Order: sequence, then C-alpha cells, then structure tokens
Amino acid sequence: MKTWLLVLSLFVGSTLYSQSNRLIAHRGGVVDESSPENSLPALQKAIEQHYWMVEIDLRLTADSVLITQHDRNFNRYFGVDSLVTAMNWSAVQKLRSNAGTRVLQFEEVLQQCQQKIHVMIDNKIQGFNESLFQRVLSLLDKYQLRESALMIGTDESTEFFRGKIKLSCTRKQLEEYQQRPDFNPAHYYLFSSQISKEDVTWAEKQGILVVGVLNHRNPNLAEAKEKMKLQAAELIRSGVRIFQLDSAFKDFVN
Repeated sequence: MKTWLLVLSLFVGSTLYSQSNRLIAHRGGVVDESSPENSLPALQKAIEQHYWMVEIDLRLTADSVLITQHDRNFNRYFGVDSLVTAMNWSAVQKLRSNAGTRVLQFEEVLQQCQQKIHVMIDNKIQGFNESLFQRVLSLLDKYQLRESALMIGTDESTEFFRGKIKLSCTRKQLEEYQQRPDFNPAHYYLFSSQISKEDVTWAEKQGILVVGVLNHRNPNLAEAKEKMKLQAAELIRSGVRIFQLDSAFKDFVN
C-alpha cells in the first residue's frame, strides 16, 4: 500500500500539476508530420510533454470494435475513402499512414494512458446502444480512468452517460440542467471557445469545471495561429485555466 501511494504521489506531482495551466491535447496528442492524429507517437509525445489530459475521438467499426479515429472515413491519413462504420477491424488494422502509424483500438489507448495521463473522449458514435456505452465505461474502469474522464457527448447518448462521466455543456445547457431534480454540478463541465469572465465566476460558484477550446481544422496556418493567439488571450483574461488545444497553440497559454 505504501508503495502504491508513493507512485500515485509522484504521478500527481510530476504529471498533473507540472504547469500552471492544465492542457488537453486535441485529436489524440501532439500532432505533427511524424505523429498523425490519434496515433501512438502523438499520444506518447503528449505524455512526455506532461499534458494533463488527451482528447481522443471514439468511433465504431462495422464489427463493433471501438477505435480512435477523428474522421468518418480513412481518406485523410490512410488514403482509403471508406466509412469507419463500413470496415471490419481485420481490414482497418492493416491501414498505415505516410508516417507509418496505424489505427488504434480504444482499449490500447487506455492502456497507454493508465497512470500517465487523463482522457477526454469525443464520442462520435451515432445512435443509442446501451451495451456498447456500458462497454466504454467498463474499459475506463478497467484502466482506472473514469473518475477523472471528460466526455464530449451526443444528444442520443446524454441520458445514458449523465451522472456516469462528466459531460460537456454550454452555459445555456447547464442552466437548463439546473432545473432538473437530479442536477449535480459534478456531472458536467463548461466547454466552449468563448467563455467570459462572468461565465467563469458563475461556474466556479456552482462548482463546475471550466474548459476553454483552442482548436482549428488547419492549426499550422498563419491565420489560424493569429486567431487562436487572440482567442487564448481572451480566455486567459476571463480566468480560464484548462484548455483543450491543438499542440500548435500550446505556447499561447504557457
């Protein structure tokens, strides 16, 4: 028990609180030419650079294998213009990007994250499937990641995940949920690219986590960096201290 507590203490001290602002690596980690979105190298770089959390995109193959993949198809990185939902895992696992990376199963990512980095899940699975959603939670529990996890949910899945994992909300949604008899601020977090100082003050009084967003479809473009630099400054002035961002914008919040 003492050994476990020591390991936990070192983990919390070195990884979770190593920077004044907490950073969530968008699209699976530190993305660059050698580490594409949702790849193992991108995740490893996020861990090495002491990000607080990594955001991963969750999709489902035709044979119900949970994978981490942002786009609806595999065209952008793998040159295969087929929907994720139309391909079996046996075919998906053979795909390779120009950087030599492969598609990862959700469980493999959680294995890599355990005791190293927290997870934010962008749930891109369409429809409602209770047994599938329960499988997501069971895997998070297996790798001791659910308690700290955040989820960007879908309208269809909200009622299932409510109270089981923190769900992203706008302030308008949060104010609507406050009218519910089962409202609990620990079940949600405020998530937006535009958060005012008044929003932060309101959320803190409610005990609601606040996460600002700094991401762009083409983060390496000069105009994207200029836009995100201004957006970061506004969020910081508002009092935001947790950011989900593309790694290209990391210096804007440090």
